[in-house]
Formats: sequence, C-alpha cells, structure tokens
Amino acid sequence: MAGEHERKPLLSDDEGGIEYDEYSISKSKTKHGFNSHLALGIAAITLGSSFQFGYNTGVVNSPEQIIQDFYNKTYFDRNGEYMKPSMKTLLWSITVAMYAVGGMIGGVSAGFWANRYGRKGALLRNNVIAVIAGGLLGFSKMAKSYEMLIAGRVVSGLNAGINTGIVPMYLSEIAPISLRGLAGTFNQLAITTGVFVSQLLGLEFILGTDTLWPICLALTCGPVVFQLLTLTCCPESPRFLMLAQGDEEGAKEALMWLRKSHDVEDEIEEMNVEKDDEKKHAKFEISHLFLHNELRIPLIISVVLQLTQQFSGINAVIYYSTSIYESADLSERNSQFATLGSAIVNVLMTFVSALIIDRAGRRILLLTGLGGMFVFTVILTVALVFQHQVSWLSYLCIVAVICYIIFFAVGPGSIPWLIVAELFAQGPRSAAVSTAVLVNWMANCVVGLVFPTLQKSIGVYSFVPFAAMLFLSFLFTMFKVPETKGKTIEEITHLFKANIDKLHIKNVNVPSPDMETSGSIQKEG
Repeated sequence: MAGEHERKPLLSDDEGGIEYDEYSISKSKTKHGFNSHLALGIAAITLGSSFQFGYNTGVVNSPEQIIQDFYNKTYFDRNGEYMKPSMKTLLWSITVAMYAVGGMIGGVSAGFWANRYGRKGALLRNNVIAVIAGGLLGFSKMAKSYEMLIAGRVVSGLNAGINTGIVPMYLSEIAPISLRGLAGTFNQLAITTGVFVSQLLGLEFILGTDTLWPICLALTCGPVVFQLLTLTCCPESPRFLMLAQGDEEGAKEALMWLRKSHDVEDEIEEMNVEKDDEKKHAKFEISHLFLHNELRIPLIISVVLQLTQQFSGINAVIYYSTSIYESADLSERNSQFATLGSAIVNVLMTFVSALIIDRAGRRILLLTGLGGMFVFTVILTVALVFQHQVSWLSYLCIVAVICYIIFFAVGPGSIPWLIVAELFAQGPRSAAVSTAVLVNWMANCVVGLVFPTLQKSIGVYSFVPFAAMLFLSFLFTMFKVPETKGKTIEEITHLFKANIDKLHIKNVNVPSPDMETSGSIQKEG
C-alpha cells in the first residue's frame, strides 16, 4: 500500500513558514458539511457524556448549604454533637474534590478503554459507571451516610474522567476538517449546558430542598438513557477502524454514514497516507511522548493548556460562585439566581464560540479569552477589596464574574479539550489525551481542595494567584501555541517535525544527543 501514496515535494505555508506536503494540502479540502447523521453522532456523545460531566460539576453548587446541613445532622445522630465548622468545611472540600480524584483515575485510563473497545464501545460501557454513581448519590440520604455521597462523587468523577478523555477523540475523528472546531466546541457547549441545568434544578424552589436534593444528584443517570438510544445508531470512529483495526471497509462505511455521501475517497486516502507513515515508524510506546521532541513539544503544549483551563480559576467560580456572590453582600436566594445567570451566559457564549472557531481559529480565541479573563479577575479582586467602602462595587463583582465567564467560554473553555486531539497522530493520540486529561483533573482537584482554605486565609485576594497564572498562560499561548485551523492531522504533526528538522539543520555544527533521536521514531533495519 505504501507505494500508492508516495510523498510529493514540500510547499511553503505563507502563514508561518511551515512546509506542508502537496498531497496533504489537496486532500485537506472537503466537500462535506453539516448533516443530520453527523449531528446525531455529535449529540449522542456530547449530550450523553459531556452534559453528564457538566451536570456533576455544578450539581452541588446551589444546594451546598442543604447538603452541609445533612452532613451536620448525620454527624449529630451518630455522635450526639454537631461538627466543628472547620471539620464541616474540610468535609465539604473533600466532597467537591473527590469528583476530581475520580476524574484523574478515569482520565488516565481513558486511552486504554478507547483502544481496547473503540471510542463508541468505551463510551457505551462507561454508562454502567454512571448508573452506579447515580445510585450512590441518590440513596445517600436514605442510608444516612455522607460517606456514600462522597463515594458517589468519586464514581461520578471516574465516569466523567473517561468521558473527557474519549469524547474529544471521537469528535475530532468523525468531523470533517472544516467542522472539527465546531464539533469540538459542542463538547464544551454540552458541559456548560449540564452545569446550567444542574444549578437550575438545584434551586431551593425546584429540587434544592431538604427532601428532594438526593433526586437532583441522582439525575446524573438521565443522560445514560439518551446515549443508549442514540449512540447505538452511530458508527465507530472511522479513524479507529482504519488505523487501529486495519478495517478499511468498515472505515469507509462509517464515513459514508457520517457524511451521508458515497464520495469519501479523499478522506480514506488521507487516512491511508497516515497509515503508511505509521508503518515507517516503530510501534508507539508511552515513553516516546517524553523522549522524542516531535511528541514531547505538542504534549507540553497540551498539558500547559489543561493547566491553564483549571488554574484560571474557572472551577473555583463554578464550585463556589454562590458563596462568592454572598461575599459581595447578596442574599443567599439572589446569589443562587446570580449563579444561574452566570451559567446561562456560559452556555450562550460557548455557542457563539462554536460558530466562529473554524473561522477565527484556535489561537486567536485562546489569546482573546485569556486576556479578557486576566482583566476581569483583576477587576473582581479590586471590587471585592473595596466593596464595603463603595456599595455599588458589590454589583461590579457580579459583572466581573459574568464577563470572566464570557471570556472563558470564548476559548479557554473548549479549545484545550479540542487541541490535544488535533496535535497527535493516531498512534500516540490516546496516550497523549489520557496524559493531558490526567493533568486537567489533578489541577481540578487542587483547586477544589485549596480554594476554600485560600478563601478563608486571604479572603478577597484569593483570585490573585489565578490572575498571575492567566498572565503567564497568555504569554505561553502567544509564543508557543500553533494554529491548527483547517489543517489535517498529518499537516499538524508534520509542523512539529519540520520545526525540529529546521532547528537541527541550524545547529548542525553543535550536534545534540536529543536532536539526534528526535526525528522519526524509526524501526531498526
């Protein structure tokens, strides 16, 4: 097969001096657009998996005080005395953070499940974990066990970690190049919608009551039914079938279903080129991610963007937005409504981002988002510091949080999940995504555990560390993150190889052991 796909001379790219293969450029053009089958595939995994992730992220926000009262009452029934405030704060921090601990375990194992069962197969099996989580959460009050609730949070995090690792892969592998950004952003749109719905249902006049909050937590099982009814109708990822299983006929049938067209030869040929390229390299091993520059550099970019997303402070806002608004002197009820308004804004702006990402590009949206978040984090901190001296600054806090969320939705919310799947070829993709997702969940856990203590220790200055991280992330993105808009996977991976080759030639008189092994991972002989 390799002889049928000989490489042609390299051409120069005017945007950044990067050279691309003429064959790849011709194949990167696509005639296929959005259609009902592709829409069903995107909806099946985003509303079935990503929505679930968002729902579990935000579900403990609105009924926070009621659940803490349940902890206190349960402790009193067991010990004849109420918890100390410090213990209650610690226990609540653990409840929030255990979701991220489960996410770390799920995230690091996502690549294994995706390669063993396929993208579709792994997602369908993951629904069993979601049902177990829903049972633990829903029956915790009946069992008078806050340990059971915490265990449910761990299991729901395990489910979410697997989803966050596999969903971006599946989306990037089923969408045509021209719609890859749109498909990837729908992942974040479903997450934000899940956060909004969970916070809406958690309001005190809906399910956020002393008797109904367990139902609110157990509704995480709802998306399971939707996914079982829809994803079973969709095909496995064509790239997985072709490149991992060697099933060209299956890949072709999957593509014809997704494109609603028999004209899929261009994409099949592109995958054949990638397949032939993989044959020239040794079998991928996880150590290659760290030992070879052509993989290590995109991995560093992926990891830094995941850290950027979490250390921007967004989950501190999502987890603790109600208490942030209360610190701005809003009543508990009004704080819940302000939190709900923030979630609505997040959904709307993520939708806007989905519409423009394939036109504006990933890099410019990241820079815009990070810059805006930095500005409004500073404004929020200033407003919190002086709110007791100037009464209207309490309302500026609300505006700052909402604007902060707007800029998060513009780019940093969705692009880190999307770009990691774009930067790697089929072989290392699963391992790279698992590594990046693990880092994301670790950072998520750190924020969940540390922020309450940070809030109590430095109070109104608790967002200053996030502002510093945003500034550093902006600089990193400006100088290190490439644009992937409109490029095939082969072109993107070649970008790093080309840059390394240029650096090697430039420093040919000063050979480096690392550079000597950083080119292709060649088979011996």
